[in-house]
Amino acid sequence: MAMPPPVPPGKRKEIYKYEAPWTVYSMNWSVRPDKRFRLALGSFVEEYNNKVQIVSLDEETSDFTAKSTFDHPYPTTKIMWIPDSKGVFPDLLATSGDYLRVWRVGDSETRLECLLNNNKNSDFCAPLTSFDWNEVDANLLGTSSIDTTCTIWGLETGQIVGRVNVVSGHVKTQLIAHDKEVYDIAFSRAGGGRDMFASVGADGSVRMFDLRHLEHSTIIYEDQQHVPLLRLAWNKQDPNYLATMALDALEVIILDVRVPCTPVARLANHRACVNGIGWAPHSSCHICTAGDDHQALIWDIQQMPRAIEDPILAYTAGGEINQIQWSSTQPDWISICYNNCMEILRV
Repeated sequence: MAMPPPVPPGKRKEIYKYEAPWTVYSMNWSVRPDKRFRLALGSFVEEYNNKVQIVSLDEETSDFTAKSTFDHPYPTTKIMWIPDSKGVFPDLLATSGDYLRVWRVGDSETRLECLLNNNKNSDFCAPLTSFDWNEVDANLLGTSSIDTTCTIWGLETGQIVGRVNVVSGHVKTQLIAHDKEVYDIAFSRAGGGRDMFASVGADGSVRMFDLRHLEHSTIIYEDQQHVPLLRLAWNKQDPNYLATMALDALEVIILDVRVPCTPVARLANHRACVNGIGWAPHSSCHICTAGDDHQALIWDIQQMPRAIEDPILAYTAGGEINQIQWSSTQPDWISICYNNCMEILRV
């Protein structure tokens, strides 16, 4: 088989592709400065035994290689590297599924550091739909569950035993966030970036919380038909804006927390349901959406509140896109996954 011609120096490819041995569902870019093109991928296999794989791009050969693969019970609903852009914490990765797990990534193997379980008194667990890792305080994580609650976890990476930091965690607070299942949680950069977070759920509402005043929450938006809201994402540069999407919806809704309950924009060019939302890390007015129509669309929302008619960029993948992640440390790269493929696209 003829090899493709090498990419000449100074001329980078625009798309790199990796094929996993299973359907890829969850995915996240590593944040560490010394691991540029490293991602974690989670399998979607409809049985107990699932996998997580850490892959990285060899920039000389232009190929992705699997650095380590480890077992995971059930598919990961989300996967996330510690948001440690300076590389001062241990090299940690978290996954949600039946529980929240924190893993330590080594050069050749990944091992479980701690399993965070909030219902020790029960034989049953309430599966976690999502989680978020606080960017300002990397010792804080928040999980969302089908049992209507969100839990905020404190992580300790302090005490050193031998030559190894031992990672452990404890429940800081657990709150009933919604009337039905909670499907996503995300910390906001507002007010210092540590204490504010929002959640969405099956009751069709977006609710905002402050860790310093948990006795009340603010409803930012409610779907009039109470259609479940599946995902939410905060604008990375302007904490007034967030995006959400409803079950089976062909559009993404942009909200402004200063104008509750009224969307400031609707991004409505998809021809099948939307599965993923990712804001640009370096710009307040760009957002990427992706869905079952095989499309990843990038939008410029500067015109708000005037209607945003069309995206500025469109990419058609080889299948229904499950997930989109915009690299925070390399903002000219977006990753998408569909079927058993993960692609990174230069934008």
